[in-house]
Amino acid sequence: MSTIADNLSSVSARIGAAAQAAGREPSSVNLLAVSKTKPAQAIREAHAAGQHHFGENYLQEALAKQAELTDLDVTWHFIGPIQSNKTKAIAEHFAWVHSVDRLKIAQRLSEQRPPHLPPLNICLQVNISGEASKAGCEPQDLAALASAVAALPRLRLRGLMAIPEPSTEATEQNATFARVTALRDGLSLGLDTLSMGMSDDLEAAIAQGATWVRIGTALFGARDYSTPNAPV
Repeated sequence: MSTIADNLSSVSARIGAAAQAAGREPSSVNLLAVSKTKPAQAIREAHAAGQHHFGENYLQEALAKQAELTDLDVTWHFIGPIQSNKTKAIAEHFAWVHSVDRLKIAQRLSEQRPPHLPPLNICLQVNISGEASKAGCEPQDLAALASAVAALPRLRLRGLMAIPEPSTEATEQNATFARVTALRDGLSLGLDTLSMGMSDDLEAAIAQGATWVRIGTALFGARDYSTPNAPV
């Protein structure tokens, strides 16, 4: 049975191979380990194997893990939908937020970011596939949102995040990720980040310029949402 360390090695090899195939340096692609619904011990194991960046979707679950793992050098990323009543805790306890999709949330994060912390790194989530069930700014509204967020204090707008509609076709995967890259470049704000690509499509995302790939299942195994205490 493979361990988290084994899985981390395999995923890192996939990232490196995909980067080389795209003519990129492997170091230009960062791995974000998505640890939602997984216990703190799984994060501890991944950290011992060299992983330092972890992404969480559920605030209360994330805060509990952070409290349990204060002895580790971990950089925390919030990647889930954001409710207004959660912004203060997110602003106080995370280094990155990948899922900002409206100005109100960005303004609250800016106002609530503690002054002793570095600016909060922000990605704007774009609904690239137009799915009604997905969060994200509509592409036609992105320029106005990006301009407004870039002007806010205590935030650093870094780039875009997208969760495309699942596809097993490499051509379709590449085309969708290419649209995200074009949207970022079209903003002309000097943004350096593309958070896109997961366990099943990281190769296409890297081919189209991803700088963060968000990997959960391939590292930690399938998630079990059936338990009574599973986050919602």
